Amino acid sequence: MQQQDVEQLVEQVALKLGRGLSLEDLDGLLLAYSSNQSHADRVRVNFLLSKRVPVDVSAWQLSHGIATAVRPVVVPANEDLGMLGRVCVPLLLRGFRVGYLWVQLDAEEPNATAVLGQLPEVARELEQLSALLLESNTAESEFRRRREQEFLAACRGESNAVAAVGGWKEVQGRGPWQLVTVLDADGWAEGSDPIASTLIHRSAALQATIGVDAALFSAGTETHSVVLFKESTGRADHAQVLVHYQLELAKRSGRAVHRIILGTSEGFARPRELADAYRQSRQAAQAAAVDPQLGSSSTAAPPESTSCWPRRAAAPGHGRTRARSISESWRTMTGTTSCCRCWSSSTTTTGRSRKWRTSCTCTGAASTTGWAGSGSCSASTRSRGWCGWSSMRR
Repeated sequence: MQQQDVEQLVEQVALKLGRGLSLEDLDGLLLAYSSNQSHADRVRVNFLLSKRVPVDVSAWQLSHGIATAVRPVVVPANEDLGMLGRVCVPLLLRGFRVGYLWVQLDAEEPNATAVLGQLPEVARELEQLSALLLESNTAESEFRRRREQEFLAACRGESNAVAAVGGWKEVQGRGPWQLVTVLDADGWAEGSDPIASTLIHRSAALQATIGVDAALFSAGTETHSVVLFKESTGRADHAQVLVHYQLELAKRSGRAVHRIILGTSEGFARPRELADAYRQSRQAAQAAAVDPQLGSSSTAAPPESTSCWPRRAAAPGHGRTRARSISESWRTMTGTTSCCRCWSSSTTTTGRSRKWRTSCTCTGAASTTGWAGSGSCSASTRSRGWCGWSSMRR
């Protein structure tokens, strides 16, 4: 984005409307403002001087729903703040929120009807302004896009991408690592606009990991984000990313985000293990999404039993594991299972779980409810690539 182009567009819109304008990003930082203004109220003057929206002014603006609006919003005057009425124009492109354009009303204007009637005349300029702001987004840069695509290809197990990612300065010599899948529990299905959904997840992950040293790289897909962490026994960094991701996702999607889930893989020391780690973290996140009792953080099986993870994460013809398949595969343990060596345990915030591999043949599983004799999985469960998950609360 050329700052000069943005400023010129703001001036063009201001001249057409005959009003004073200010352009701010999603965090309330001043990006540009118009020079023609017959009268500037106290809030506008302070904003132009400090380059940031004050907390009390931001609270007043947010109380009128601008964070989720997709159409212009009238924000009434507030004498206590020294603020005249305004019209907030949310700037969106392909469903992605990029900023806000503010149109100040004159002191003599009784309402915003005139401004609202003028806005269609500048629709083309507003679309161009949105496009420029989107290009300035770090996650939308071509270099960043290519690196995220390469990282996701490595997570899928593509050998060339694995070799390339292993040589990145963020990765090389910084293992062992953990892979974390970040999932919106209520909105993880694909949206109506795949491009917008992907960009929202990419941007939310990038912003949420800024300043978190243990987070080495992030990427976003249409339904979730993936973050590469340095392995750690603590979860403070994960918790920080979770909180920030929830805020960023709500801010950029313009909707309420109630529950974010982190699915964490076991630690791994070789880049070629990225694909296994990605599968583990994705399955852990999906399991927690359909069973709220697992909490907001779900961890994969320990290293000594990783072979018990299912080898197929999706049903034939499907791109990802269906939540219904996961939910159907839960079992309640009733028999003695201490003799079975074919289980893997999954540590969560609320307890531990056990899971049998598909080819389990030991007798220890034979006495469990919902399992066929000799401990093998039922045909219907096996066809989905899942063994029965069994709740084992400690």
